[in-house]
Amino acid sequence: MTGKKTHIAENLTQIRARIEHASAAAGRAPGTVRLLAMSKTFDVETIRDAVRNGQRAFGENYLSEAVKKMDALADCGLEWHFTGPVQSNKTREIASRFDWVHGVDRDRIARRLSEQRPAALAPLNVCVQINIDGEASKSGVRPEDAAALCEFAAAQPGLRLRGLMTIPAPASPGSDPRRPYRRLRELYESLLERGLRLDTLSAGMSGDFEAAIAEGATLIRLGSALFGARPTKPASG
Repeated sequence: MTGKKTHIAENLTQIRARIEHASAAAGRAPGTVRLLAMSKTFDVETIRDAVRNGQRAFGENYLSEAVKKMDALADCGLEWHFTGPVQSNKTREIASRFDWVHGVDRDRIARRLSEQRPAALAPLNVCVQINIDGEASKSGVRPEDAAALCEFAAAQPGLRLRGLMTIPAPASPGSDPRRPYRRLRELYESLLERGLRLDTLSAGMSGDFEAAIAEGATLIRLGSALFGARPTKPASG
């Protein structure tokens, strides 16, 4: 391999080693953390490079861009995750094209995704997005409202509630990067105690995924650590 393929292969090797090391340091068994490659704005050939090196799950934020990639990569049998804010007018296509949705943040979205999930497909895997730091600029439900939304989502026949997702505020100098992920884990554990059947904490990105793993993340979402600097414009396909 040369060029981009070598770059991605090397990055994947390093990331997998870092995941293994962080898991071991946290006393967690190997294989308990999955890597979601955040491929938004990267082109099809870049994704194919990652596929050739064993990556199967990819995350996209922009629906029109994602659909083009899905069609171009239909031969690869990939797992597709929608990780951006879910707009009501786009739920039908999201429900019919994706395997996972990470941004469920209100009852209406959960209900529409469930109703619009094709009957021929397995229930749609979903995570409820938690606005762990109360940022006005970010989507997500407040932690104190998470239980009600999770219970609503879990009752939808077209959905399979898997867990929680968060995008914390950027860490300030000297702050503990584990703090928001610790709060998410504590919330997750409280929901388990209520009887909800959860298995996923979607948390941690390129700059802080080891902190998230230390606090129990089971799925980390990495873009620049894997692919390099993100293009300024979405990929055309």
